[in-house]
Amino acid sequence: MFEQLKEWDRELFIYLNGLGIERLDSFWIFITQEENWIPLYLIFIILIFLAYKKKQAFIVLIGFLCSFLVTFGVTRIIKASVARVRPNNVESLQEVIRILQEPTYYSFVSGHTSTSMAITTFMVLILRHRYKWVYIFYLWPILFATSRVYVGVHYPSDLAAGAFVGVIIAIIIYKICKKMLAKGDREFDEL
Repeated sequence: MFEQLKEWDRELFIYLNGLGIERLDSFWIFITQEENWIPLYLIFIILIFLAYKKKQAFIVLIGFLCSFLVTFGVTRIIKASVARVRPNNVESLQEVIRILQEPTYYSFVSGHTSTSMAITTFMVLILRHRYKWVYIFYLWPILFATSRVYVGVHYPSDLAAGAFVGVIIAIIIYKICKKMLAKGDREFDEL
């Protein structure tokens, strides 16, 4: 059964990767590079400080940073434990797929997907009561994850598992952050 799932994952990856259009390559390469998303991180930080008072904003900012750091760490541990070779490094696939990047570290789970889903989910949970439109930010992890198949470095299951890891960690950190905000409000009321 597990082998059959791996085969379906491989076939789906080959199909999706094969949908790539050469004239869109530069767009997807731009999308997949983390540093091109720095303006979005700055927007997130600005929204935190607009939505919360100074002390609360710092608590939320710590939650924002933790959602990234914890997810990054957990993802690295999973990658090292599972040690799944990336599709771009599988010799039998190299003639069949489009390869636009050639990272060598392990594939499962996608770090791009897990961290972007963690950050976005945390931000949506923390800001959804203040900004109803905040769900639009989910376009980022969707594009980010899609780019990883397009450039030939992740299987669809890497993305699904990465999204799951990111969402779970974001929910946990949000609940911790919410308790810290509530505790901070009680302390403020007592002054």
